[in-house]
Amino acid sequence: MTVFCTTRQLFKRTFLLTVLLALVGTHALHATAGPREQAKRIHERIAGVPPSPEVLDQMATDISNNGQSGAVSAAYTAMDDPAFYDVTLKNFVAPWTNEAMSPFVPLNDYTATVIGIVRDNHDFRRVLYDDILYVGNSSLNGISAYSTSNNDNYEDLERSGYSLSDESVLEQTTQSSLNPELPTGATAGIITTRAAARAFFSAGTNRAMFRFTLLNHMCNDLEQVADVSLPPDRIRQDVSRSPGGDSRVFLSNCVGCHTGMDPMTQAFAYYDYQYNADTDPDGELGRLIYNSVNDVDPETGTRVVAKYHINSTTFEQGYVTPDDGWDNYWRSGNNRRLGWGPGTGSGNGAKSLGMEFANSDAFAQCQVKKVFRNVCLREPSNDSDRSKITEIVTSFRSGYNLKTAFAESAAYCRGE
Repeated sequence: MTVFCTTRQLFKRTFLLTVLLALVGTHALHATAGPREQAKRIHERIAGVPPSPEVLDQMATDISNNGQSGAVSAAYTAMDDPAFYDVTLKNFVAPWTNEAMSPFVPLNDYTATVIGIVRDNHDFRRVLYDDILYVGNSSLNGISAYSTSNNDNYEDLERSGYSLSDESVLEQTTQSSLNPELPTGATAGIITTRAAARAFFSAGTNRAMFRFTLLNHMCNDLEQVADVSLPPDRIRQDVSRSPGGDSRVFLSNCVGCHTGMDPMTQAFAYYDYQYNADTDPDGELGRLIYNSVNDVDPETGTRVVAKYHINSTTFEQGYVTPDDGWDNYWRSGNNRRLGWGPGTGSGNGAKSLGMEFANSDAFAQCQVKKVFRNVCLREPSNDSDRSKITEIVTSFRSGYNLKTAFAESAAYCRGE
């Protein structure tokens, strides 16, 4: 028995020592990774593919001669690889375009527009409010013309083998020029793309568009921003004030999300996604519609789409949406922490609400954190990481170029 116990203890000690040595060895490998290893890692993290020998030499020289600043330069070099746009950015953005948050979806106008904004070094805030759209060049062989009622242009582009890094392939235009029902004032970046409309304006009550914009571009879900201290005067009629016959559930739970969400979701009151549910249950052939000045919904008698009045008997004393005027109640209470910009916190329509989000501290922090996770393959986990995130946010906000976040994150993680 004594021999057995000693052997078992020896085995444990040997195993633990082996693990410890492996960890130390791995740490030492990371700590002593030379410029070429670091350059290769940066390129693979940015573009998803190894660099060519010539590019590797250039990146390694930058790192060797200039340290951290050289690593940032090397990261920008890696972004010259078409794979950064065709693979890394496409997979980075694709989950934002659907409720399942799946990356396994076809290229669409939402994804293509984000890629184009990054590629062309635009102010990334425009993604939430500008009259901007990127489309495949239909003069190229095999590329269908853009349509407001199908995704053929983008699926053709994805199959074609053309690179999204090429400005003559993925071209910048405006949503209002391609959708006659959508005036410039009603455009709001990716919010009013066809892909976003199909995912978040179809059926429902348009609250999905608010929730997923908050989640994808502010990095907060509704539970994280719930605040029961705000007035419930703008909560719509379709929300029961006594779920299951218990008003305490509403006061302690439901009200926390709806007091902030419903006043801001009013910005989407004139939008809908129209499709034939009988012949096209997935809405593949549907289109975004917008009620302009002369449009009146027969069910509401105003420009407000019918979905804002559904289940109106659930609580008849609830708020009846009269127009697209929105107010940000979150400028008071707990959600002041989101760092709202200098605006008034009120407006009309999706464009002004997009500006409200895009000018917040939370928007800038969210973009940097998403990029950090994508490039470093982990969450920020210690004081050094958090300090670096703050530093990158400051750099990003100097011009809102998302490439800044990619370059500085990759440079920081190059030794991992």
